[in-house]
Amino acid sequence: MSNDLKHTSPIDSGTHLRFAFLIMLAVLVIAPIWIYPIFLMKVMCFALFTCAFNLLLGFGGLLSFGHAMFLGSAGYASAHAAKVWGFQPELCVLFGTLCSAVLALVVGSLAIRRQGIYFAMITLALSQMVFFFCLQIPFTGGEDGIQAVPRGLLFGQIDLSDNLYMYVFVLTIFLFGFLLIWRVVHSPFGQILKAIRENQDRATSLGYDTDLYKLIAFVISGVLAGMAGSTKALVFQLASLTDVHWTMSGEVVLMTLVGGMGTLFGPVMGAAIIVTMQNYLAQLGAWVTIVQGVIFVICVLAFRRGVIGEIAAKIKKNL
Repeated sequence: MSNDLKHTSPIDSGTHLRFAFLIMLAVLVIAPIWIYPIFLMKVMCFALFTCAFNLLLGFGGLLSFGHAMFLGSAGYASAHAAKVWGFQPELCVLFGTLCSAVLALVVGSLAIRRQGIYFAMITLALSQMVFFFCLQIPFTGGEDGIQAVPRGLLFGQIDLSDNLYMYVFVLTIFLFGFLLIWRVVHSPFGQILKAIRENQDRATSLGYDTDLYKLIAFVISGVLAGMAGSTKALVFQLASLTDVHWTMSGEVVLMTLVGGMGTLFGPVMGAAIIVTMQNYLAQLGAWVTIVQGVIFVICVLAFRRGVIGEIAAKIKKNL
């Protein structure tokens, strides 16, 4: 591979990254002692969703305004498989993830042909088509969604109605998705993806099929977003239109920018901040959106690289 494609900052690899991962792991393992497990599971589901989106935007330079279609459609597929077909939870998550993979392949094949704002608008338009499909098709339950989804028995043995077992299940899925993204980012594929983000014409001149690389990144991102949606449907025992609405696509952009675009841990921090705000400011009603907007403006002005991005920049400066 050309040396032009082998640029990795110290903060993106090595001791600092491993240390940060161990801190995150320790927090997630210990946190249920003091914090309601359902809340933590919601944070992890959205963190995985945001990490998947960040793989596309932060490392691939592709802004998708329709990523909610993967989260929501996988949630519906998982919920339907659990409630109607009686699938075990691991099969429900797998089925929902496969559905999102197929959808991502179809959408990506259409959208990748364009760049910039045109790519974003195509993903938004296709996401709205999926939203109206979910609204009209009978099995989704329309505006009521699919309710009372059974969590089932993991591998036919472990009852996930126990929040502790469910928490371990969600934590395992989150760590699998996070480590997969870590591996992708630090692989030769990830380095080429960053090169395409920085200068697509140059990457093309070096002989790389940029459209193929972008399509693969789009599918991986859609698959992981679907995994998050499938898991979320089992956690809350509900699949609804909220997860497939365009506002969810806006929220994941917000989470990514607040935490730090183009960093591994930024999306996790961003998801934690936004979900915490939504949870503890719920009594404000519609004002939550305004508060989110104010905090977003403050973050953009004070933390141009996001929370984790600024921390990473300071560490890099001191190296």
